[in-house]
Amino acid sequence: MSRNMELPESLQDRCVALPESRQLDVLAGLLERRGAQVLRCPLVSILDTPDQAHVAAWLRRFINDASIRDFILLTGEGLRRLLAASERIGVREAFVQRLAQVRKIARGPKPGRALREIDLASDVVTEVPTTQGVIAIMDGLTFASDQVAVQLYGSEANPLLQDYLRQRGLEPVCVAPYVYADESDEQRVLALIDDLAQGRVDAIAFTSQPQVRRLFAVARAHTCEPALRAGLEHGTVAAVGPVVADCLTDAGVRVDAMPDERFFMRPLVDALLGKMAADTPHSR
Repeated sequence: MSRNMELPESLQDRCVALPESRQLDVLAGLLERRGAQVLRCPLVSILDTPDQAHVAAWLRRFINDASIRDFILLTGEGLRRLLAASERIGVREAFVQRLAQVRKIARGPKPGRALREIDLASDVVTEVPTTQGVIAIMDGLTFASDQVAVQLYGSEANPLLQDYLRQRGLEPVCVAPYVYADESDEQRVLALIDDLAQGRVDAIAFTSQPQVRRLFAVARAHTCEPALRAGLEHGTVAAVGPVVADCLTDAGVRVDAMPDERFFMRPLVDALLGKMAADTPHSR
């Protein structure tokens, strides 16, 4: 069978920009196997928080404070970073044992994947992987203690969730084990904006809010935000899930494709494929 027969025609020779960094090779491979030309421009990287003293103190409190009976996990990345930090300070086994004892409330399926890596599972999983989804499911829960551990994503304090917990009479015991940092130099980001504006990119797939924020921050700093918006309007914009879609919408960007329920890389590619298959190819 010829290559053109094996691959979906909708992505044959279509250019898809990827601002992803952590799983860039995985996402690029999924697209390239469908015939796409991939433009790689990782916009952010994920690093351990520089405040490792706070993470260590949080781990020891979580392990030793029996009054903490619930743990809200917002990301799988955060749990993996906590496990790595616990290994560095020699308390990994105690941390895993304590995790097994508390009720684990997961924002969507991704924390569950990280828990399965240590032979544990989420006890409560939100239907929608958003802060609002966490709040909605917690409305139906009772709490045996007023101490609730919270693993934040990035350095985002998530005041909506913390305010909700306090209104319930609960004390959030928060830890932010990782931060987002700029990755691509500004010239590469500006080149991506130019490619979008000139119609050389057919689609762009966003997988995190910081990617959207950095792209617009660079555009504003170099007075080329109108060109960026024109390029995004011209192409197909995909989001990995509702959190990223909301960030794009708040920025005034139309979201064309998003997975219906499973917010991972493969469903993202499938959603993009379905959208682009239905559209007339953009002119170059």
